[in-house]
Amino acid sequence: MSGIPLTWYLIVAAALFAIGLYGVLARRNAVAILMAVELMLNAVNINLIAFWRYLTPDRPIGLAWALFVFTVAAAEAAVGLALVISIYRQRDSVIAEEMDILKY
Repeated sequence: MSGIPLTWYLIVAAALFAIGLYGVLARRNAVAILMAVELMLNAVNINLIAFWRYLTPDRPIGLAWALFVFTVAAAEAAVGLALVISIYRQRDSVIAEEMDILKY
């Protein structure tokens, strides 16, 4: 198969996942943390599509899993953003360390 080698896709996906992981661990803003999680899910999608294309291009199983991950990511973003907006209305802050409502 000609074109871009599989390892290049894996390197890009690993870099994107690492950036997302850094964003989750280093950020204090809840919206930025949600965006970093979305980056990590996009890195997973790159891996799914790359492996599907290079290993089994005749069966659409990789595309099906990628669509599943897109669906889960959309649901996660909607629920997460709704929670952040609700907490912001109560506390006037979206700093993740201050979100301790369930501790009491």
